[in-house]
Amino acid sequence: MKKRALVCGAGGFIGGHLVNRLKEEGYWVMGVDLKENEYNNNNADEFQLGDLRDPRFCDTVLKAGFNEVYQLAADMGGAGYIFTGDHDANVMHNSALCNLNVLDASKQHGVERIFYSSSACIYPEYNQLDPDNPKCSEESAYPAAPDSEYGWEKLFSERLYLSYARNYGMTVRVARFHNIFGPQGTWTGGREKAPAAMCRKVAETPEGGHIEVWGDGKQTRSFLYIDECVEGVRRLMQSDFTGPVNIGSEEMISINDFAKMVIGVSGKNLNIKNIPGPTGVRGRNSDNALMLEKLNWKPEWSLKKGVELTYKWIAQQVKENAPVLSK
Repeated sequence: MKKRALVCGAGGFIGGHLVNRLKEEGYWVMGVDLKENEYNNNNADEFQLGDLRDPRFCDTVLKAGFNEVYQLAADMGGAGYIFTGDHDANVMHNSALCNLNVLDASKQHGVERIFYSSSACIYPEYNQLDPDNPKCSEESAYPAAPDSEYGWEKLFSERLYLSYARNYGMTVRVARFHNIFGPQGTWTGGREKAPAAMCRKVAETPEGGHIEVWGDGKQTRSFLYIDECVEGVRRLMQSDFTGPVNIGSEEMISINDFAKMVIGVSGKNLNIKNIPGPTGVRGRNSDNALMLEKLNWKPEWSLKKGVELTYKWIAQQVKENAPVLSK
């Protein structure tokens, strides 16, 4: 008999790819989200359109019975959404409600194993002030001092899941995602993250022009390709380790150098113009020592390989969505 999995947030980028992976492994999969996947990454056996902030909806969904639940649903976006301060109340309220409801309904209906997607945004700002030497090992999360309300909510929800594991004997797995990117993700509209935004800007800019990069461009990050992220999630779920554990790349790069990489992949001759804008912490890089120890695995893809695939997809989206000019 097929195992049954529920993917909450299946209308989103990572959720859509996770559904595909579970289907490949032979699972029967239900997807749940407020919206269907806008890039037709809709391969779940059944898809429920609904609001996980509503406990009655969560109860109805979980009554169907699942071996595994993957809770990725959240109110989130890139720096242009998270760091303006304009969306803090929604981010905290909406994401916390989703987690409270999904977790409690999972407990009530005897889910065997539940995964929660936390974020590298939980790490203290004081450990990420030096762009060349950020500290993001799992134990460094405390004393807590995330640089955004998004990070605070993620940290609260980690503790929520771990509390249910302790008090109710639930089998919980928690991962901290580090800047996941790839095709079939948000690439425009204000909620896109840095890799997609950079690919879009390069694809939209004519030869000889310039792209704008927020901040001085010396801030550093690491970016993990979506296939590697999903592999990490599956390995964690199959392991005996609760977490939290980082799922990210250790290939750190400055944002200006990342922009240059995208420009190089495009084959265009473009310049970079640094402008004021929200940037988040000065440095962030995944520390994969615990991942290697507990999961006996670490990501293998180079950043450039992932950028090549992502740029190709986003460039096609830009081409297909370009306004038609009248003659």
